[in-house]
Amino acid sequence: MASTPTSSISLQSNAPRSCFPSSSSPPTNSFQANLKFSFSLHSTKVARIRSSSTTNYNEVVIDEEMDRIRRLQNGSDVRGVALEGEKGRTVDLTPPAVEAIAESFGEWVIRRLEKERGRVVEDVRVSLGRDPRESGASLSVAVFAGLARAGCMVFDMGLATTPACFMSTLLPPFAFDASIMMTASHLPYTRNGLKFFTKRGGLTSPEVEEICDKAARKFANRLAKVSTMLNTPPKKVDFMSTYAKHLRDIIKEKVNHPLHYDTPLEGFQIIVNAGNGSGGFFTWDVLDKLGADTFGSLHLNPDGMFPNHIPNPGDKTAMALTRTAVLENSADLGIVFDTDVDRSGVVDNKGNPINGDKLIALMSAIVLKEHPGTTIVTDARTSMALSRFITDRGGQHCLYRVGYRNVIDKGVQLNRDGIETHLMMETSGHGALKENHFLDDGAYMVVKIIIEMVRMKLDGSDAGIGSLIRDLEEPLESVELRMNIISEPRDAKARAIEAIEKFRSCIEEGKLEGWELDSCGDCWVSDGCLVDTNDTPAAVDAYMYRCSKNQYESSQSSGICMYI
Repeated sequence: MASTPTSSISLQSNAPRSCFPSSSSPPTNSFQANLKFSFSLHSTKVARIRSSSTTNYNEVVIDEEMDRIRRLQNGSDVRGVALEGEKGRTVDLTPPAVEAIAESFGEWVIRRLEKERGRVVEDVRVSLGRDPRESGASLSVAVFAGLARAGCMVFDMGLATTPACFMSTLLPPFAFDASIMMTASHLPYTRNGLKFFTKRGGLTSPEVEEICDKAARKFANRLAKVSTMLNTPPKKVDFMSTYAKHLRDIIKEKVNHPLHYDTPLEGFQIIVNAGNGSGGFFTWDVLDKLGADTFGSLHLNPDGMFPNHIPNPGDKTAMALTRTAVLENSADLGIVFDTDVDRSGVVDNKGNPINGDKLIALMSAIVLKEHPGTTIVTDARTSMALSRFITDRGGQHCLYRVGYRNVIDKGVQLNRDGIETHLMMETSGHGALKENHFLDDGAYMVVKIIIEMVRMKLDGSDAGIGSLIRDLEEPLESVELRMNIISEPRDAKARAIEAIEKFRSCIEEGKLEGWELDSCGDCWVSDGCLVDTNDTPAAVDAYMYRCSKNQYESSQSSGICMYI
C-alpha cells in the first residue's frame, strides 16, 4: 500500500502539510488540498501536482497506527504536529513516533554502509542538529534513543542549520557517517520534522518512504514509551564553529582582498534577519569576524515561538522589515534566512527585495560569469522572462518538475550525462550549486552574493548587487486563487489528479478559449507530469501542467500553474 501523499495545488510555494486524523481522534471525511491559480502578464507560469513517490506493497495495511506514521512523510522530509495549539490538528509527531523513525534511519544507514563496504560495520556515527523550536528538546531524546537502538553512536550538535548537518558528514575532524536535522522550516512553532543526510547528500522521497514504512511497523508492534536509558549517551560537539570558519575561508579566498585579506568585508554594512531561527550565527561568526558592520540586524536570538514573523524569505513581513532596516541604515545588503537556513533571500542597497525569480536571476548572473554557457535548472513555475534573462547571457535554461529535490536531482543527472550544470534553483528559494556538493544551502548562496558584491566594489562599481538583474522583466500582475478539495486522506491523491485531469480536458477540448498546454525546456508536459527526454528518467513524483494564454489579442501572455 502506498503512503498517503501530501496534497496541495499551488503556484508560488508548497503549502503546509494538510490535516490528517490521529489514531486518537474519530475518522474525518474531509481533506483539504490547496489549489492556487496564478495569472501573470508578460510571464508564463506553470501548473503542477506534487506528491510523494509511491511504493506498492502486496498487503493491505489497515492499522491506523501504522498509517499515521506513514503520513508523517512529506516528500524527502518527515513533518508533523509536535505541540498542541493548532485548531483542528492533533499532535502526531510524538516521541514514540520519532524514536521509531530514527531507529529505522539508523538501521538504513548501517545496511547501506555494509553494502558499500562488503562487510559488517561498527561504530557508525550519526549527528543531530535542530532549530530552536520548543519541541526540539523532547524529540531530540527520542532521536537519540532510536539511533542507539539501531546501534549507532550519536553526536549532539545542538542548535544548528540544515546545511551544517550535511557538511558535518564531510568536514574533518567530524566527517560523520550520517546526520539528522530536526526542523519544520518556516512552518508554525507547533510543527517539527526531520531531514536526513549521508555523505552523498539528502535522502530521496522513496528512501524516506522506505524508512517511514519500517518505522510504522516498529511503532505498531511496540506501542511503547520512548527509551530513556541509552547505552551510549550522545556526545556534544561544536560543529557550527567549524562550519562558520568554512564559510569565512571561502569568502576570504574568493575575494582575495589586496589590502586586508582576513577582513574583506571592512567598509560594508550588512543586515541579517534571522527570524529567530538558526541563522544568527552568520552575523557574529561569519560577517563580524570578516570585518562587516552588522548594526541594525534583526531577530538574531533563537526563539522557537517565532514571535516577530515567519522565518521565511518569501514572507512579506520578513522582507518588508529587512527592507526598512537596509534603507534606515543605508546598508549595502540585507539578508533574510528561513528557520534552518537552507533558503535565503536578499535586499539590495536600494531596498529592492530579491527572492523568487529575481533571486534565481541574480544567482544565474553570478554563476554565468564564472561558468559561461552553463545549464541552469529551475522548477517549471519560473517565468519566460527568466528564461530570456538566462539565454541572453549565454546560459541554457532547463525547466523541470516542481520540488527542490527534483530540481537538484535533475542537475546531478545532467552533470552525470556530460551536460555542465552549475546552478539548480526553485522559486521557493531552495538553491544548490555543483561547487557546493549540490547542497541547498541558503548561507552558501548568500556567500556567493557577498563575494560578488565585494568584487564589484573592488572593480570601482557602486551600483550594488541589484544592478545585475536590472534588465529582468517583471510580470505586470500576479494573482493566486485557492480551492479546497474534500476527500478522505487515503483518496486525496486520486481526487486531486481528477481535478487536474479535468482542467487538462477543458483545455484540450477548447472549453477554455485561448488556453494551450505549454512546453518547458528539455522536458515536456504529457499525461499529467513532466517526462524526461533522456533514456533514464527519474521516478515521477510531480504531476503538473503548464499552460499559457494570449491576452487582449496581443503578444501579452498569462500563465497558470496547478500542482499537488
